[in-house]
Parts: sequence; C-alpha cells; structure tokens
Amino acid sequence: MTASETAAGVARLASIDAYRGAVMLLMASHDFGIGQVAEHFPHSAFWQAAEFQVSHVPWRGCALWDLIQPSFMFLVGVSAVYSYSARAARGQSYGRMLGHAIVRAMVLVALGIFLRSDDKRQTNFTFEDVLTQIGLGYIFLFLLWDKGWRIQLAAALAILVAYWALFAAWPLPGSDFDDAKAGWEQDYEPLTGFERHWEKNANAASDFDRWFLNLFPRERRFEFNGGGYLTLNFVPALATMIFGLIAGGILRGSPPRFLSLASEKGPSGDSSPADSSVDAHNGWRKFSILLAMGLALLAAGLLWDWSGTCPLVKRIWTPSWALFSAGAATLLLAGFYALVDRLGFRKPAFPLIVIGMNSILMYLMAELAAGWIAQQLTIHFGAGVFDFLGSQYAPIVQSSLVLLVMGLICYWLYRQRIFLRI
Repeated sequence: MTASETAAGVARLASIDAYRGAVMLLMASHDFGIGQVAEHFPHSAFWQAAEFQVSHVPWRGCALWDLIQPSFMFLVGVSAVYSYSARAARGQSYGRMLGHAIVRAMVLVALGIFLRSDDKRQTNFTFEDVLTQIGLGYIFLFLLWDKGWRIQLAAALAILVAYWALFAAWPLPGSDFDDAKAGWEQDYEPLTGFERHWEKNANAASDFDRWFLNLFPRERRFEFNGGGYLTLNFVPALATMIFGLIAGGILRGSPPRFLSLASEKGPSGDSSPADSSVDAHNGWRKFSILLAMGLALLAAGLLWDWSGTCPLVKRIWTPSWALFSAGAATLLLAGFYALVDRLGFRKPAFPLIVIGMNSILMYLMAELAAGWIAQQLTIHFGAGVFDFLGSQYAPIVQSSLVLLVMGLICYWLYRQRIFLRI
C-alpha cells in the first residue's frame, strides 16, 4: 500500500509490514550461514538444532524455515484486503481492479520463471517458486477478496477437500515402481499405508508435472523435482492465502459476526477500515479472534496428520499442511499485531517495517545481488573481512553484512518514499 491508500481511508497496520519484513529477512538470509557453521561443530547439540530450524525438513514435519513461504503467501491474502479496499475507496471499478489482478498474476509468474532461469542455459519453465505459486492463484484470490468470510471459508475448505480427494483416489505406484527414478535419496523414509498416496514424486501432482512441464522446451525431459515440489501446490496454497483474506478482514474490522466483535461504522455504514479509530478493547478482541483462529487451524492440520489420512508435508502442500501453516501464520500475525500495533513496540520493529514495505525489492536483491554484494565487500575491505570472529563463523558474518547492506538500501529508498510494487 502507498500513502495514497492511507489517504483513501485505509490505515496501514505497521504489524503487517513488520511481519512481512521478518519473513523477507529470513528468506533473504539463506539460513544466515548457520548450516555451514554447523558443519564445524558436528557434535554440538546447539548448532545441530539451529541447522535443523534453518533447513527444510526432508519430507514430513515442520521446521522454522518451512514457515517462510506460507507466511509470505498468507500475507498476500491479508494485504489484498487492504489494497483492494483502498482501490475501491478511490473509486476504481471492479473491472479495472480485475485487470490489475490479472496483470499482477502474469508478472509474478514471469518473474518467478525469470529468477529460476538466472543460472540456466535456457528459460527454466518451473512453477513451484513462491512468486509463480502466488501468481497462479492470485486471480482466484482477487475474486474472493470482498465475498465475506463465509464464502471465503467455504472456498478454502472446498479446495482442500477436493485436492485431498484427488490424491486419495489416484492409483498407488505399481510393483515395478523404481524409487531411483523418483529421486528418492538413500536416507528417504517412504510413507506407509494410506499415506502412500502422498509419496515423494509418486503422486497425482507429480504425474501431472511429468506431462505438463514437458510441454515446454527443456534441455532434457522432466522426470521429477529433486525436492519433490509440484506445480499444483498452488491449489492448496491458495487456501492458505484465502485464510489470509479472512485474517485481513478481521483486522479491518469485519470479523465473523458469531464471534461478537463490534465493528466500527463509517459514514456510509460500512466497517471502518481505520484501525486507529478502533478502541483498545476492540483491538484486543481482534487479537483474541486471530489467536483462536490460528489455534483452530493449527489443531485441524495436526489432527488430519495424526489421523493417518493426510501427512503434513510442506514440499507438496498437503491439505493438512495448508491448514497447519495457515494456523501458524495467523498466530504469528496475532503476535506482531499485539506487539507492534497494540502495545506500541514500533521503534524496535522499525527495521522490519522498512524491509516489509519493500519486500519485492528485498526478494530480488537476495536472489540476484547477494553474491555480488559479498564479492564487493571482499574487494573493498579485504579477503578476510568475514573472518574477524574466526573462519568457522565467517558464513554468519558474511550473511549478516550482506543483509545489512540490503537493509540500508531499503532504508534509503524508504527515506525517499520509493517502493517497488507490482
């Protein structure tokens, strides 16, 4: 959102920017170099635990790093409520907003493909990147942004149930299945029983990719994604973004009525979008609703996983993961909202807010310029610039200094009121 959107009557919540900034900081850090440092301390429980949290789990389960992408996608839904409400307040027609959504979706998909082709010999048509995943689902998200929480919730649940049914009904691999051709590592632990329907590179969506991705020009025929990631992940991930729409509606003052949150009324009778006009009591009730929503989604995802009918797998965005990750993202949003907007910890959160307001730029710098920045630091400050804490800690120092440079660029642009938007 821009200043003009605030002028249109949609107050910007600093907590949303702070949360987005924290997500982008983690995403841009590329694990803060902790993985390389942990290799120097193979017997240290601390460093091995830290390495686990900054790595994606091999298949089933969750680490901190697995929550980065769903948080980013969830926040797309939250932000869409504010962005399109502001556009509507400025008098933009539905057709014009739809056109914007279509263009934005196309740009996100193209940008994701461009970034994944950066070190390739030809265009790498792949659609599991976070930007392409958002782009593939964005038009559907737009069509739901103003439909109310009941329709939004029904749409999210329908998507997850239908996607679960597709996998559950898909034939299991036959007796001639070759796990080597599916990219299974030696330490990979196959799923058992009914959960085999969500096996790595042996499921409904991986079969789809073996057809779909080979429709594009490639250096060699696509057989499997090494990490198990899938194009169709965008379908259940759309449900995660829809839960973001619901959370955004709660923050704007239009939560589910059965939770008895009194919403402020503007001159037109609509819910007032300005959070600053809502009293502290109402603000804490919003926090309570987000807390309850997050816990409910978290529990639903875990119960579905524990039932043995839908394993919790981020890499293929199983429906149980969609619920679990949306719950975790909602709880994190509630925490940022309480700390930044209710308790007033805006100064400590300021660096995150600056990054969050230029999140696309931060993402692009992390993907395209991080290595160049590190190289420039060694050129101008010497080859040992990252070794002042010892060579074993150099990866952490390097990551921190590169992040500092990118953060300062974001801060300079913030001071100039320049924000890269799609």
